[in-house]
Amino acid sequence: MTDMIARVVEGVAALRREEWDACAGTANPFVSWDFLAALEESGSVGPGTGWQSLPLLIDGADGRIAAAAPVYAKAHSQGEYVFDHGWADAWQRAGGDYYPKLQIASPFSPVPGPRLLLRDEALAPALIAGIETLVERNGLSSAHATFIEPEQVPLFEAAGWLIREDSQFHWTNRDYRDFADFLSTLSSARRKNIRKERERAVQGLEIVHLTGGRVREAHWDIFWDFYQDTGARKWGRPYLTRAFFSLLGERMADRVLLVLALRDGAPIAGALNLIGADTLYGRYWGCTQDVPHLHFELCYYQAIDAAIARGLRRVEAGAQGGHKLARGYAPTPTFSAHFIPNASFRRAVADFLAAERRDVQRDREWLSERTPFRKADG
Repeated sequence: MTDMIARVVEGVAALRREEWDACAGTANPFVSWDFLAALEESGSVGPGTGWQSLPLLIDGADGRIAAAAPVYAKAHSQGEYVFDHGWADAWQRAGGDYYPKLQIASPFSPVPGPRLLLRDEALAPALIAGIETLVERNGLSSAHATFIEPEQVPLFEAAGWLIREDSQFHWTNRDYRDFADFLSTLSSARRKNIRKERERAVQGLEIVHLTGGRVREAHWDIFWDFYQDTGARKWGRPYLTRAFFSLLGERMADRVLLVLALRDGAPIAGALNLIGADTLYGRYWGCTQDVPHLHFELCYYQAIDAAIARGLRRVEAGAQGGHKLARGYAPTPTFSAHFIPNASFRRAVADFLAAERRDVQRDREWLSERTPFRKADG
């Protein structure tokens, strides 16, 4: 594959949707043309954001894209959920410029998925080599592929990239008939607690699920208020623009599940999910009234209800959140891969990752022993 030529273009939106999606597939909405182009066209990434979209492509013999990677030149480390601030500080203390760096990711989306988008799977090594060449020819510090689906980790390992491991909490559908069937697999104490949480959360409220044509611009106006409130508290400045949500509704309505809590017919809280081939992805939540346990209800329990009803295999409810454990979400490994050309810096990062991995795996084992599910002998 040494004779393969990779090219860089300015933005996914400049490419043909059908060519990009032929590589990206349909399983994961966060790497689709619709999602990534909406980020660009809405101004959520691009000038002034610190995210410059530079997708890397390899063309096939038929002249169509045969392999692609969602590559971004980053001027900071915000919106990634895999923290490398310490690496940046060390590099800059040594007199180097850590930024810009390359990020291979779906922006603002801590969602495992493919980072090498392959119509021709044999092109994976050439695509990785193209990313490395882009780093080296431009004198960049590093490249980082974050939230890689587990099946693609060996491809980066084979190329010599450093692998970083972390954990998220995911819910798995074991062919449950309904929520009560899921509850029956939990300990008695947890069943009682969850029932009480759900009852208290929805008291005096109506919960509605909206998807497809039922999601209107008025709903996005409402959800934008929720999102701004949450974003201001978590990040200081929300990453996404209002225009992004309109484009999401326009282009991906059938993959959107908006869960709203209404009081006297007026929305007071909402959770935004995207629907994949076998997974429900929880992304954003917000509220205008504080109601005990309503966050758990909309983001976790309603997501489980929806996944069971749709026959989906998993719910991935985003980054962090040890409180998900008691609600049936189990610790699950996540992976990123890192290309660092500087030999001494690479050794230092490799040593850090080895120690970090031991801690992460030990924590995950400890958490796995404390899930709310009934023990086999109970």
